[in-house]
Amino acid sequence: VQLVESGGGLVQPGSSLTLSCTASGFSFRRSAMSWVCQAPGKGLELVSSIYSDGSSRYYVDSVKGRFTISRDNAKNTLYLQMHSLKSEDTAVYYCAKEGIRGQGTQVTVSS
Repeated sequence: VQLVESGGGLVQPGSSLTLSCTASGFSFRRSAMSWVCQAPGKGLELVSSIYSDGSSRYYVDSVKGRFTISRDNAKNTLYLQMHSLKSEDTAVYYCAKEGIRGQGTQVTVSS
């Protein structure tokens, strides 16, 4: 299993970012996938998850209406569109499959 995240960066509050995760080494199209994050000094938190066929999605309350999870099974890629970013969204974001994570991508929201 290999998960490679990209798309993070330093942005101002109110900005948008789209994170991507390219997966390999397993049947991506048959796997539920998640985004988790770890803010400085805090534990891992589930941000969002999506069924293998995209038919069901979960969002933690703090990102509902601002983040959108999606996937392209033909490209073995998972996405997280992040809008109206807040300073409290600052964290390392990881793509995850059943407890296995990639190396993460840093999102920093600061003015």
